[in-house]
Amino acid sequence: MSDTTSRALALLNLLQTHRHWPGTELAGRLGVTERTVRRDVDRLRELGYRVESTPGAAGGYRLEAGSAVPPLLLTDDEAVTMAIGLRVAATQQLVGGAEVTLTALAKLEQVLPSALRQRVNALAASVQPPRIGDGPVVSPAVLGEIAMATRDHERLRMRYVDGAGAESIRRVEPHALAPSGRKWFLLCWDLDRDDWRTFRVDRIVSVEHTRVLFTRREITEEEIEERVLIAASWTPQKIEADAVMDLPLSTMEAVFGPWSEGATAEGEDRTRWPFGGSDWREAMYALLWIPEGVEYTTSFPEPYRAELREAVQRLLRALEAPAPGSRG
Repeated sequence: MSDTTSRALALLNLLQTHRHWPGTELAGRLGVTERTVRRDVDRLRELGYRVESTPGAAGGYRLEAGSAVPPLLLTDDEAVTMAIGLRVAATQQLVGGAEVTLTALAKLEQVLPSALRQRVNALAASVQPPRIGDGPVVSPAVLGEIAMATRDHERLRMRYVDGAGAESIRRVEPHALAPSGRKWFLLCWDLDRDDWRTFRVDRIVSVEHTRVLFTRREITEEEIEERVLIAASWTPQKIEADAVMDLPLSTMEAVFGPWSEGATAEGEDRTRWPFGGSDWREAMYALLWIPEGVEYTTSFPEPYRAELREAVQRLLRALEAPAPGSRG
C-alpha cells in the first residue's frame, strides 16, 4: 500500500471519529502540510466520500453523507440491514453493548445517503422487535444524534418534555448515554442551569446540532452511574412524601450530594426534601439518611404511616428488652 493511500485512509479514519476537524490539527496528526491535507481530501472526494470544508481561521473539514454509499465493502441492502439491526440492538439495550452499538450506528448513519436513510427510517418504523418488559419508546434517530454529539463533544440544543408535560428548550453539553432498566438517560452539563442534569431520552422531542465544540468536564464513571441511578429512581412511586428537616439547603446539599436533587429551601434554616418508595419499608430507608441529630417532620401518608409507626414501636421495644441468649 502506497504512502498516499495509507495517509488517505488515516485521514478518513480521523474524519469518521469527529464531526469537525480544523485543518491545522489534521495536518499535525498526519505529519504533513495543510496543502497535502487538501490534496488527500480531494482523493477521498473522488472515491465517493463527501468531505465538507469551511474556510477561515476556525475552518476545517467534516464528513457528510454523499450521493452514494462510499466504498465500505457494503451493498445498499447490506448497509440498510446493518443500520436497522443496530437500531434494534440500541432499543433493546444489550448488556455491555450500549456504547458500541450507538457509536457503530452513528458512524454508519453519518455516511448513508438520503435515499438509503429514508429506507432505514421506513423499515425501522415497521419492525417491531420483541420487548423485554414495559418501557417507554425511544426514538433511534434522536438516540443516534445524541450519540454522535457525545462522541464529538458538540453542544446540543434540544426540546424536552418533563413528566408534567411542560416543554422547554435546553442547551447542553452531552457527556454520557446510559441505559437503566427499560429507559435511556442522557447525562449532560446544562448551560442554562450551570450544573449537571440527567434527562430521559424518550422525553427528548428533537435535537439540533450547534457545531460548537466543548471541552469535556471531569466526571468519573462512578459519578455517572450514581447520577443515572438517581434519575432512574425519580419515577412515580407508590408512596411519595416530603421530609422537612432543620438543616439549611446548602448544608443539606453538601451532605446528600446528588441525592439532594429536588430539595428546596424552607426559609433560611430548613429544607424540604421529596422522597418515596415502592412500599413503606423502602420509603423509610430514605429517612434513615437524614444526619444524626437533625430533627424533621414528614408527610408520610396513611395507611403507610400507621404501618411504619407500628414497626418502629416494635423495634424500640426489641431494643429496650434484654438481648436473647447466645445460640447453644
